[in-house]
Amino acid sequence: MVTLIHTLADHGDDVNCCAFSSSLLATCSLDKTIRLYSLNDFNELPYSPLKVHTYAVHCCCFSPSGHILASCSTDGTTVLWNTQTGHILAVLNQPNGSPVRICKFSPDSMYLVSGAADGSVVSWNMQTYKLFRCGSVKDGSLVACAFCPNGSHFVTGSSCGDLTVWDDKMRCLHSEKAHDLGITCCDFSSQPISDDDYGPQFFRMASCGQDCQIKLWVTTLSDLSGFELKYKCTLSGHSAPVLSCAFSYDGQILVSGSVDKSVIVYEPNTGSILHTLTQHTRYVTTCAFAPNILLLATGSMDKTVNIWQFELKAHCQVSQADKPEHEPKQFIETWSEEEVSSWLCAQGLEDLVSIFKMNNIDGKELLNLTKESLTDDLKIESLGLRSKVLRKIEELKVKVKSLSSGIPDEFLCPITRELMKEPVIASDGYSYEKEAIENWITKKKRTSPMTNLVLPSLVLTPNRTLKMAINRWLETHQK
Repeated sequence: MVTLIHTLADHGDDVNCCAFSSSLLATCSLDKTIRLYSLNDFNELPYSPLKVHTYAVHCCCFSPSGHILASCSTDGTTVLWNTQTGHILAVLNQPNGSPVRICKFSPDSMYLVSGAADGSVVSWNMQTYKLFRCGSVKDGSLVACAFCPNGSHFVTGSSCGDLTVWDDKMRCLHSEKAHDLGITCCDFSSQPISDDDYGPQFFRMASCGQDCQIKLWVTTLSDLSGFELKYKCTLSGHSAPVLSCAFSYDGQILVSGSVDKSVIVYEPNTGSILHTLTQHTRYVTTCAFAPNILLLATGSMDKTVNIWQFELKAHCQVSQADKPEHEPKQFIETWSEEEVSSWLCAQGLEDLVSIFKMNNIDGKELLNLTKESLTDDLKIESLGLRSKVLRKIEELKVKVKSLSSGIPDEFLCPITRELMKEPVIASDGYSYEKEAIENWITKKKRTSPMTNLVLPSLVLTPNRTLKMAINRWLETHQK
């Protein structure tokens, strides 16, 4: 279930973009301003609105730590703001002064990418606030950008419909026509489809465009095979151009906003429509999820921003046929061979379906698989593939345990898998139990438990919003 919990109506013109940090919501508009709100009560911050741009503000985004906000405008600048004070840190001037349509931080906060109407794309060094590298696309304006969660590459989308992939040195890896009438937005799921230690990571990406379509893609970048972008499917539902798309923090939900004034909520693994939200009265221009809770913001040309909350129970309890890996254990043990096959496909293990069927692996057998049985009985020779299967089964057991106890997964520390008491946000943007992440940093030095990338900072910020949500849940469920 999705509930409208708040509406913001402070902008004097079209809302162009919304963005979350772990504690704040930022919105920007044709009225030349950026507004900041606290997630505790959705009250506007004392130093908001932020006013420096001389023309429309097209995009805003937070650094992964939430300490810096970037905004870009038709005036040809990208402005960096201190989110604690509202003070300007730097004004970055796009080469040739072209209107800047999009800006995004890299996952490690080292770089900011800005894309402009003349097709130029610039990478800015966030240590020096200086231009690092430049590139450009052949045709059209740059209107969309998204970083792969592991930071190995980013994707830009143009008004001519091309998706272009760049590496961290601003070298063009790939370009192809994705939407005939122009791209409007793209976004990566933060969760890899494959987390195999012995092979490349695969990430799901969504793009949308003026052709009224949402397309799902899978990307990978490895030393052996190079970069690959594979089209997977098209999601239907909108009757007019789709202007925005966004994945939830756990990758289990995809939302889109359209000229048809609606917001559609999809289950990306199956493509099924879960909800259609129709509260906006004009084009829906932007949608964004919070980085660690199921909170959605949608902005519109009706000058409002709607805040939506997803019921955690409804998010977890989907049908067994559609998403069997989320069912409680007693149901998993009764899975048929076909349901196990569906689970394999959802994990990106389609190649193993025939082997599992040949050996009559049902739910009970699945939960009892071991390294030895995968090697000796199923004859799976690849060490990496065996490791991945076992890892997915362990993740399944953890989810089962979480759901059986009724604790929402986002309330569990990613390190200990226990209910968080003092959640803090690390510089990778993820929330952890304070003691657990402090111990991790002491033992593992500066690597992120979720991305394996070097943490740009060791600062840990209390996640008061998440702590309040956990306390509310405890009050409701543990009386």
